[in-house]
Amino acid sequence: MVPIPRPFRLDIPDSAIADLKTRLALTRLPDQAPGEPWATGTDVEYLGDLLAYWQSGFDWRQAEARLNAFPQFTVPLHGIDLHYLHVQGQGPAPMPLLLMHGWPGSVFEFLDVIPRLTDPARFGGDPADAFTVVAPSLPGYGLSFRPGQPRFAVEAIADCLAHLMDGVLGYGRFGAQGGDWGGFTASRLGVAHPEKLIGIHLNLLSLRPDQPPPENPTEEERRYLEEVAQWMREETGYQSIQGTRPQTLAFALNDSPAGLAAWIVEKFRAWSDCDGDVESVHPRNRLLANIALYWFTGSIGASFWPYYARMHGAWPIPEGRTVDVPLGYAAFPKEIRRPPRSIAERTYTDIRRWTPMERGGHFAAMEQPAALAAEIAAFFRPLRGEVA
Repeated sequence: MVPIPRPFRLDIPDSAIADLKTRLALTRLPDQAPGEPWATGTDVEYLGDLLAYWQSGFDWRQAEARLNAFPQFTVPLHGIDLHYLHVQGQGPAPMPLLLMHGWPGSVFEFLDVIPRLTDPARFGGDPADAFTVVAPSLPGYGLSFRPGQPRFAVEAIADCLAHLMDGVLGYGRFGAQGGDWGGFTASRLGVAHPEKLIGIHLNLLSLRPDQPPPENPTEEERRYLEEVAQWMREETGYQSIQGTRPQTLAFALNDSPAGLAAWIVEKFRAWSDCDGDVESVHPRNRLLANIALYWFTGSIGASFWPYYARMHGAWPIPEGRTVDVPLGYAAFPKEIRRPPRSIAERTYTDIRRWTPMERGGHFAAMEQPAALAAEIAAFFRPLRGEVA
């Protein structure tokens, strides 16, 4: 029996908003550690200002209305109620596209890029490039979370979303796009469900950080290996705690909006192409909409689970396997890892498009929605005849 989707509209109770404001008013900030601001984590002065705005200046209802402007649904699938946006393309033959976020993101990442994908003519593009976009809240994230529900590793997320696209929505063949865990999930789909995929487009490649280096690395390969080593030394503390003691961390972040904001905003600053000024790229209303969604849904603990599963199980692309479906890659200059094509080709065997981007970082759909949409369209354009 095919699960039946139900229309969905987000409406956080007034009492939950009032409770949040009370908690924000009672925030007890730590002192600032010695050294440069942000060097040891989130800057106290910045966060204090952000929290004051969250309490008295941020309009959640406006953010909520912006999300509710898109058609949304939930469907009982794989033991959870899966939430997703389903936006029909405006063109002669829209291609179905599965659009996937990562951590610490949400469907709020996609509100600027979806209209460019579904209605390119509105932005001066070709209606023949239109996509019908399905953008789920990943299982365990945001509106795809309820307390006590099953936890999902990347492998289970991929199976669930393949079922959504084919078994529920009837898209027997579709494209997939993502970064962060969304990129890992797209890559896993390419291994586990290649027959369903027209192609995958990524802005983060799923390359093992511990894979053996080339015997005689080129200068570009050497640069990448040094970047990975630096990343592993200085930037992976969050992975270690989220991957080993996610439950303990969840107590703090699920109870303190200040703690939650500090944990998330530090990543948006560090991983974006913002030259240290996070709000030059991510206006605070947009930052807080994403953070508030984690807060109101209580999903931060469940969102850690892919890290735990990855550290206690196999890599999502099994040892000895490759991703053989057509691949497009947008190489944003401030992405957290920027491999050379020669290393990527060891995992992805059918790279059709590899584009160095001018600006942008880890949150590409938020930072550079026009550039990302154009790149997605360009990659899938020659593959559109393969939609069956």
